Amino acid sequence: MSPLEIIAVLVNVLGVWLTARRTPWCWPVSVVAVLLYVWIFYDVKLYSDMLLQVVFAFLQGYGWWRWQTGRMDQGKVRIERLSTRLALVSLALGALISVLLGAAMAHFTDASLPWLDASLTGFSLVASYWAARKFIASWWLWIVLDAIYSGLYYYKALPLTAVLYAGFILLAVYGLRAWRRDLPGDNAAAAVAS
Repeated sequence: MSPLEIIAVLVNVLGVWLTARRTPWCWPVSVVAVLLYVWIFYDVKLYSDMLLQVVFAFLQGYGWWRWQTGRMDQGKVRIERLSTRLALVSLALGALISVLLGAAMAHFTDASLPWLDASLTGFSLVASYWAARKFIASWWLWIVLDAIYSGLYYYKALPLTAVLYAGFILLAVYGLRAWRRDLPGDNAAAAVAS
């Protein structure tokens, strides 16, 4: 546990909390968080995860731009449902990225756990894309990924990061519930049911 890991954890918690609250400021805060983790993951030879953090830095800009459009009157982002077709295409692309990146890391680097690391990276890209597009399904995917990430980081002797990702599961559940409450059409359906 290093001072850098402590700072990265705190900034990450703030970023995810802001995301769950649907505040566009989640994106610049998250840029700082991912840049801190580039160095941490390099040190523990999780190169796919390190590359993911670099990509995340760029995706934060995309997400910030996407969230600036489609705001609701209250200043919160309008959320949407993910179509089955887009879900399947996205997941297939995540699997393809996982296989290609895993093969590259296994054959060309001294990466630790190259296949697991690459798979988590591939599907994290999918979850990030979904979040940037404001799809509520992003939270479900993050719950699964964060559970696996938590175990990976514990195994790699990053205890604070493992706890952070376990906490991300709770924040993702909070985000899922908050977004579902404000999903267009759900409130009307709930009112009719009661």
